[in-house]
Amino acid sequence: MERLLTVDEVADWLRVKPRTVYQWVHEGYIPLIKIGALVRFDHAAVAAWLKTRSVPGRAKRAVEFDVN
Repeated sequence: MERLLTVDEVADWLRVKPRTVYQWVHEGYIPLIKIGALVRFDHAAVAAWLKTRSVPGRAKRAVEFDVN
């Protein structure tokens, strides 16, 4: 297993505030590991979670021009 990440490390990686990560933890939104009162994250589990959050971009719509 890789080294576990802290809240600050996950926040830095995802480019969000640590408070946002704590909110996700509170809501059960992000996968985590509890060690006593400590919250840690497995890099692979968070990466897999991110993939499930991915959505495809919108296909480019053809632009129609009126030539009248």
